[in-house]
Amino acid sequence: MRIVLTGGGTAGHFYPLIAIAEELHRIAEEEKLLKPELFYVSVSPYDKKALFENDITFKKILSGKMRRYISIFSIFDILKLAIGIPLSLWKIFRIYPDVIVSKGGYASFPVVFAGRLLRIPLVIHESDAVPGRTNIWSAQFARRVAVSWDEAAQFFPKEKTAVVGQPVRHALLHPISEGAHEYLKLEEGVPLILVLGGSQGAARINTTILDALPQLTERYQVIHQTGMAHLANARQMASVILSSQDKHTSRYKPFGYLNDLALRMSAGVATIVISRAGSTIFEIAAWGIPSIIVPITASNGDHQRKNAFSYARRGAAIIMEEKNLTPNLLLSEIKRVMENGALQKEMKTAAQSFFKQGAAAKIAREAIKIALKHER
Repeated sequence: MRIVLTGGGTAGHFYPLIAIAEELHRIAEEEKLLKPELFYVSVSPYDKKALFENDITFKKILSGKMRRYISIFSIFDILKLAIGIPLSLWKIFRIYPDVIVSKGGYASFPVVFAGRLLRIPLVIHESDAVPGRTNIWSAQFARRVAVSWDEAAQFFPKEKTAVVGQPVRHALLHPISEGAHEYLKLEEGVPLILVLGGSQGAARINTTILDALPQLTERYQVIHQTGMAHLANARQMASVILSSQDKHTSRYKPFGYLNDLALRMSAGVATIVISRAGSTIFEIAAWGIPSIIVPITASNGDHQRKNAFSYARRGAAIIMEEKNLTPNLLLSEIKRVMENGALQKEMKTAAQSFFKQGAAAKIAREAIKIALKHER
């Protein structure tokens, strides 16, 4: 049984596929099936360690973004796509999988297109409240469509669409509090703010956090995932900003990237999370932590704002639009949550009730079921 996983080259596309891969292995072992051969076909391996740990073979292709605006880079993207489609057709033909599982995104288009030509069954998953163009196109011939948000179901054929929630890796479902203060070098008894800017970081959030640091570190500790590209600047700026506050400099802890253990421990002791409105929302919900969500203003199809407002309507989060993201307003919202135990409890309960367990297992089971039929 051969299964191809594909998706755009971001954490929001990649890690849900890893969660599905975990379940594919687990189900095959439990049901005494032959061990599945898994392939990740995309523009980059993204996380080689995760691929190795889950016994997934990477196959590189080329693909270009389908931009909604005029750009000189569109010429290069068209050329990449022109090369990427026949390259993908050859590589998918060589693998000849029993099923393709796609998360969408520009990197998945050549793979899905090749699968269509070769009549290989397709399962897709959509993480956003407003689907991307590749998934909307793919849904026309996909065998099954899984979505994370109730609102997304309306964009797909009703008879083959199911709201299953978001696939989240096993490790991230279970925060760790024991030993977290020692591992992360945190002060006991000081509330922790966890700031997650996504896999690439979030410049606007980073700037606001740094501007608010003197007031934040007076009352709280901050673990700040800045994105690797922004880490050096964040450290330099923080050292200047906090230079007159020697007693609180250790309360700010910037990281370019939080590995699984650091993230689980941070989640285990955080009182509030500040985050973008991508797939991280589902991890925050699984942890049951109150959050302040800052959606990207110009996301594809405005999906981040729609994700954020959908989540906030459940009572699990507070939304701050980028245009309103100032140090004073952010401090005010943080203080409002931190000083209101009843509000924290309500937000925690709303977050936990929002998260749907077992999404990765449902997608994996459907993929195996289709693959076994295709094998015959």
